[in-house]
Amino acid sequence: MSFITESPCKAIPLDFVFVIDSSRSIRPNDYEKVKTFIINLLQFLKVGPNATRVGLLQYGSVVQPEFSLKTYTSKAQVEQAVRNMEHLATGTMTGLAIQYTMETAFTEEEGARPANLHIPRIAMIVTDGRPQDTVEEIAAQARQAGIQIFAIGVGRVDMNTLRAIGSEPHSEHVHLVANFSQIETLISGFQSKLCGVSEMCETVDHGCEHQCVSTTDSYICKCFEGFTLAEDGKSCKKCSDGVMDLVFVIDGSKSLGPANFELVKQFVNGIVDSLDISKTGTHVGLLQYSTKVRTEFTLSQYTAAQDIKQAVTRMQYMGRGSMTGSALRHMFEFSFSAKEGARPNIPRVSIVFTDGRSQDDVSEWANKAKNSGVTIYALGVGKAIEQELREIASEPDEKHLYYAEDFEKMGEITKKLKSRICKGTPHMCENVIMFQNQVTEKLKNLVQNNILS
Repeated sequence: MSFITESPCKAIPLDFVFVIDSSRSIRPNDYEKVKTFIINLLQFLKVGPNATRVGLLQYGSVVQPEFSLKTYTSKAQVEQAVRNMEHLATGTMTGLAIQYTMETAFTEEEGARPANLHIPRIAMIVTDGRPQDTVEEIAAQARQAGIQIFAIGVGRVDMNTLRAIGSEPHSEHVHLVANFSQIETLISGFQSKLCGVSEMCETVDHGCEHQCVSTTDSYICKCFEGFTLAEDGKSCKKCSDGVMDLVFVIDGSKSLGPANFELVKQFVNGIVDSLDISKTGTHVGLLQYSTKVRTEFTLSQYTAAQDIKQAVTRMQYMGRGSMTGSALRHMFEFSFSAKEGARPNIPRVSIVFTDGRSQDDVSEWANKAKNSGVTIYALGVGKAIEQELREIASEPDEKHLYYAEDFEKMGEITKKLKSRICKGTPHMCENVIMFQNQVTEKLKNLVQNNILS
């Protein structure tokens, strides 16, 4: 059965890169179905140096470029190269593949045409499993760089992961099918999308304050670094316009050790540096816990970042047990109370740090806090238990759970976490305010990350 219609495609030229999951979880016969899907998709595209250029890379534990945008100049050559591909059958490093796509595959050296020619850059990612690395930040960077990403999931793929990868609107760019036999059903839909690509930004009065980006049959507005898209979808505002009540919940148990506790304090102050702290801006509170829970300072105590950082530096290490559940209860019952400075109608966020298994239950009070509207980020280092972190963190896990093997690698967590709650990042900026407001509505408008991710 053919899913390709006969109408000719009148699309403008594209720079099109396939990014194919070649992990061991894909059976050999399913791998062949992916190759057939690619070949069928090519049928309605005009391939050539002055038409659509096609590149392809596959990935497992590593990225293996098969051919670049400049390698082949005819459809027949591309089809033969696809038929000759061999299954890697290793891991699933999707984030690494997206990074290669952005940093290498779409460079002029690899055959991508100069940006000033406004040739749409399209990446189509096909995957069948959960990535073994993070995808949100790098996918957001790729989209911000002007790459339009189609994310196709097959089988038991997490939909939130696909949404973190795909471009907006997700209804057009994110697709999930039950098995590889069904992937062919997507062909006709992609034909209409890809054949309909045009520079909408040049033909309509888009009203975008900063940037207009054409999609398949519409457009979206985007903002420059340091800004985030306002609720109207067109204007941009500085992330520092956002406000939140943020409470740190810090593990001070004996397993941490005094030296590592000092690293934790540096970590907290690094996050504070990225926030817009003021009387009318973001407020910060902190509690430390071991066998008991101790409030170091409340949300209403300080209104200047320097005062908060000094209070963090003065903290004394408790050094006893690890009652994370009790700390979550205290956070829920007291830290976000009006008495301690929590404000009405202000997003409530908690960053919970731990280095090991709790001596009490964490799920009850974590759930109560989350159900009351608190967004919880769970940070684990060393012997922290993954299941326990998942019970603590808000959903989806990939946006709210962070882990480092040791304290020396906490800087990696800091960079990622800042990107979610900072007032500005090296990439785009996404504020917890925007994050919390939009996540309840549609996870789709997140730039991740980059915004932090």
